[in-house]
Order: sequence, then C-alpha cells, then structure tokens
Amino acid sequence: MFSLSPHRRDCIAKQQERQRQLDALPITYTENCTEEDIKVLDLSLSELVQRHQAGSLSASAVLQAYGKKVVSAQKATNCLAGVMLRETLFSKSPSIDSDQPHGHHRPLSGVPVSIKDCIDIEGYDTTVGYSSRVNKPATSSAAIVRLLRDAGALMHVKTTTPPGMLGLETSSDLFGRTSNPYNSKFVSGASTGGGGALLASRGSVIEIGTDIGGSVRLPAHFCGVYGMRSSIGRFPNLGTLPPMPGLDFIATSCSPMARRLDDLEEFWKRVMEMKPWDYDHTCVPIPWRPVNLESKKLRWGVVWEDGIVPPSPACRRALEWVSDALTKQGHEVVNFAPPSIVDGLSVGLQLCFSDAGAGFFAPLRKDEKLDPVITGVKSLLGMPLFVKQFLAMVTRGLTGDEVWASMLEKFHTKTSEEERALVVAREAYRARWHEAWEAEGLDFVLLVPHPLPAIPSGTAEKVTLISCGYMMIFNILDYVAGVLPVSFVNKESDSLPKDFMKSEEYKRMGTISKGVYSVYDAEAMHGLPVGVQVVGRRFEEERVLQAMKVVEDALEECGRKFTPREF
Repeated sequence: MFSLSPHRRDCIAKQQERQRQLDALPITYTENCTEEDIKVLDLSLSELVQRHQAGSLSASAVLQAYGKKVVSAQKATNCLAGVMLRETLFSKSPSIDSDQPHGHHRPLSGVPVSIKDCIDIEGYDTTVGYSSRVNKPATSSAAIVRLLRDAGALMHVKTTTPPGMLGLETSSDLFGRTSNPYNSKFVSGASTGGGGALLASRGSVIEIGTDIGGSVRLPAHFCGVYGMRSSIGRFPNLGTLPPMPGLDFIATSCSPMARRLDDLEEFWKRVMEMKPWDYDHTCVPIPWRPVNLESKKLRWGVVWEDGIVPPSPACRRALEWVSDALTKQGHEVVNFAPPSIVDGLSVGLQLCFSDAGAGFFAPLRKDEKLDPVITGVKSLLGMPLFVKQFLAMVTRGLTGDEVWASMLEKFHTKTSEEERALVVAREAYRARWHEAWEAEGLDFVLLVPHPLPAIPSGTAEKVTLISCGYMMIFNILDYVAGVLPVSFVNKESDSLPKDFMKSEEYKRMGTISKGVYSVYDAEAMHGLPVGVQVVGRRFEEERVLQAMKVVEDALEECGRKFTPREF
C-alpha cells in the first residue's frame, strides 16, 4: 500500500473507514424491516416528533428502522460518505434522549436528517468528494448542524457528492459511483446525488443538500423525491463549503430535500421556528409566514422550452399533465415567454468560471479522476482564447449553432473589469425577468427541471452542464424553485419516433441538443421518475411549497397521484 499515491491511499482508507462504521452497527441493522420498523418509516415528520416527545417512540427504535434502510440503500446505491448512526445511537445528548419526554420542546425531536458531505460537522471530514480533504476533520459545525442538534434531530449519515460538487453524476474516486435506486444503470443526479438516492430508499426523512445550478433539484427529479432551492439568506448556509469558494456572483444555496411534500414544508416551518438568523449572521430574519393557496385561482406561466434543449417526450408529458390538471381545477395556465434563458445562462456561467475554475480545480490531486463533463469544461477553459474564437467562427459557418459558438468564445478567464460588467448584466437580466413576470401577472412559473429523466451512467459528457439551464437560471435570478415527482417514464407513450434522428426536427437541433437526445431511450428508461419544477420569486419559500401542494392535489384529483416505489 505504501507504493500507492497519496490520492489512492486516502481513497482506500476512507472507504475502509466507511465499512468499519457499517460493520460496527448492531447486527439487527442488517436484517429486514419488521412490522414495527415499517410503522416507524410510515410516520410523517410531525408524527415522529409528537411520538418521540411523548415518549412512546424512542430514538433507538427510530434509528433501527432508518438504520436498516441506510444499510440496504448503501448496498444498492452506494450513497453514503460517512456513517454516524452508532455515535447518534449512543449519544447522551439531551436533545435525543428518549427518556426525557417532558423536557424542553425540540421541534425536530427524533427526526432522522442526513447531511451532504460538503457541510461541516465537528470531528468529521468534510470531503466535498476530494481525497485531499480526507483526515482533516472540521473543527466546528455548520450553522444548520448546530440548529438541528438543538432542535433534537438525529443526524445519522453523511451522503456522497462528486468532487467539487459539479456534474450530472455523483461519482468519485473517493467513494465510487452512486446509482439510481430505481435502476442501477442510471445516475442519481448531482451533486446531492447521495441524498437523493438515500431519500428514495427511505433511509432518511430529510436531506440537507446544496444547490448552485440544480444540485438539489436534479437528484429530486431523477430519484422521485422533493427538493426546493431556497433564496440566498433564507436558510442557514454558514459552514457549508461551496464548489467555488468566494463566488458570490452566483451563490450556493443550502436547501433541504424530503420524501414527502408535507414533510418538506413541516421541516421548513420548524427550522424557521428555531430562528436560524441566531445561528447564521447571513440569514435574513424572516419568520415563517403561513400561506393558504388551496381556495385561490392562480395564474401559472408555462415555459415549454429553454431555447437550448427541448424536453424529451417523458418530461414534456409530465409538464402537460400538470398544466392540464391545473386547468381542470379552474386555474389560469398560460404560455410564458421569459427573457432569453440562453442570455441569462451565458452571463451566469461566465461569472461562475471567471477564474477559469481555479478554486474548483485547486483541491484536485494529479491522479484524481473527474467526471468527463468536468474534464471537458477544464479543457475548454484552458484553451487559448484565439483558438476558441476560431472554433466559434467555424461552428457558426458550418452549423449555424449560435448557442454553442457563443459558449465557446465566452468561456475564458475574466479581468476584474469584465467581472463587474457581467454583474451589471446579471442585474439587468434580473430586472427583465421581474418586468416580464409583472407584465404577465403571474403567481408561479412551471417548467421541466431537466430535458431528460435520469441519464445512463457514463453519458454526462454527451449531455453537458449546459442542459441544466432549466434549473440554473433560477440560481442566477435567486428565485425559489421546487421540484416534485409527477410520473414515470413509459416506454409506450414516451418513445421517440423510429425515424427521429432523420427528421427535420432533429436536423434543426443544435450540438448540445443532439448530444442530449443521443442518450434518450424511453424503453431503457421505463419506470424512472419524472418531475416538474415550480418557481416563485425571491423569499417566497412558503408560497412555492403551497404551490407544489396545489399541483400535487390537482394531479390526484385527475387520478394521477405519484406513488413512489417501495424499497
């Protein structure tokens, strides 16, 4: 082992540590769930808290039920970065002591919460998927971790993320590949892919993830769970490591995910009850503001395409289902043509990589493998500008693909003056969206989270990060955006025509679209979840959660309630 590189040694050591943590669990955790375990797993967040506070449900019983699912989820999907079950089980902290049912009220008492491995927990590594961060435990806990501990939550595992948290697939040398629980040949999404897989496998009630370009919403869409990207400053973020340290132009949002929509809303309420601004100076002191939209007729704007990649048949069908269901409920659903998503994405990506990705690539070791899509980004950033300008000119001349040509010539290191000009352009773009939203009189916007369902493992290079424009645009705008599961891919109704690749529609597609559609196969993807994205404006978390409920209720009224597979 001493002949191995430091990178390889640390990867082996970290995986061995994880296995030791699993091996140290009680033998009962490897057994099938009992009827009592299943009853615990079926409890909602509020029911868990009520029963734990009343003393009728112990922390050990909760951890046993969820621990069994953690162990089986790890075997099936490889979703864990660290296991804290044993420490939580034997903790003497009064916040989880089941023998004190009449103690101080803790709004998340007895609730299992998993933590993405980019969030500091004192005494544990925060690897962010890099081997260079192994054996460097955090010296203090993130604000959300301290809040959760005081609220009585059971933080039982850390979940996997790709190196640096950029990509479409959660895979790393450090922990291996995290697969989709519905089909192991497909990805769970990124970068909160470990959390998405764990939630779908019923191994947690809440996952604390992060989102800079869809990193909470993409796994929610791919894994059939719920996630909501919050506005910057609403949810505790201090102590959360971003993909690109110091990047304020497009900030990373620390945001929760859940197995159930009601649990997600209830979690938000209870976190706000804890006054997160007392834990994190960056939080805006906005308490929870109850909203009831169930009796209101709302105006929804549907964005059918982002101007880069049209949604695949499966994803478009889910959006059509939602549009039709809302219309039948008497809501006003209109087509919405927002300011160019291509323009906004161009500004946002230039700001993200204005340093040529120096902060992102710095922790990488020389023999550490990256997802091919990120390797491609690195190569593009390192290419001389005159070469990229030449390639852009050729692209325009040969294919007329303005989107790809523009990306080629704009992806380069920025001067401070260029950065400031881009910030001005971002603010002007935000103003255009505000004006368009006001002019249409919209309550919410609907669109797909991504053009595809979960993609096959190893195909991210063909799909590219640009395909995430449907999600990233709301990080650029700092709007609240939630994803809820709607349907499953159906090989009968969602297949492309047999001659699609010869059709005029395909010929008109740009380079990025053709790459995306090259991996779409409704037959192979049959049974994978498909979600829809619901968007509100800044600091409208309460309204967006209620809007997601309106959508879900409308679908149920139409006989199209989403029922997740049991794992």
